[in-house]
Amino acid sequence: MPNVARRQVLTSLAGIPLATILANPQLARAAAAGLEEVSITTEGGRKVTAALAVPEKTPAGTIVVIHEWWGLNDQIKTVAAEYAKEGFVALAVDLYGGKVADQPDGARALMQATDSDEATDSLKSWIAWLKKHPSSTGKVGTVGFCFGGGWSLNASIAAPVDATVVYYGRVNRPAADLKNLAGPVLGHFGTEDGFIDEAMVGGFEAEMAKAGKPFENHWYVANHAFANPSSARYDEEDAALAWSRTLAFFKKNLG
Repeated sequence: MPNVARRQVLTSLAGIPLATILANPQLARAAAAGLEEVSITTEGGRKVTAALAVPEKTPAGTIVVIHEWWGLNDQIKTVAAEYAKEGFVALAVDLYGGKVADQPDGARALMQATDSDEATDSLKSWIAWLKKHPSSTGKVGTVGFCFGGGWSLNASIAAPVDATVVYYGRVNRPAADLKNLAGPVLGHFGTEDGFIDEAMVGGFEAEMAKAGKPFENHWYVANHAFANPSSARYDEEDAALAWSRTLAFFKKNLG
């Protein structure tokens, strides 16, 4: 699909709320179709692909969007499209090599099969690519959900960026690692989450303080995956609040 046609797709969905698009598979598929598939060879010599959404006005700040344990599906591509509608260049990366799951067992298998070194190689290479992209101002942020939330933090440690957002992802990293962060971190966590819990997040907050790094943390009376409209644990009000806070955070730090 030519770039003009892609932008027309994004424009046609501009007046529809993100939650409405995400909750409707046909609308999400249409939004995903507006992204361009791009590929690079990583620093480690591997070919990887991603989906790119470019706003009408460039150059712009750029955002790496990292998928949940399901893989790079239409939902995550739609989130990237929404960031483009908000004026950012957004790149939805694929850490599963094109594989996507629609059942928990399949998602768990894909997540557990992920090679940490390869994922780091992919994310570092994409960040470097975005910094030099002609539509980019050179400023980069990362955002991820669940599995991708943890990798949003990991990526920012491996390849320092201007802003990091974590939606209910693993944040059990020590201060020695966190000292590599170049920008602030924003976290969204649910009080009913039985895994990414207050003990883990509290420990992260303490380690961030030891590292002398800024951390803006928000708790929601919600469960894991509360920002995913396709999840039974979706919380519309909290998802909207987290989204508005994320946009404000990126606009402040990426321009």
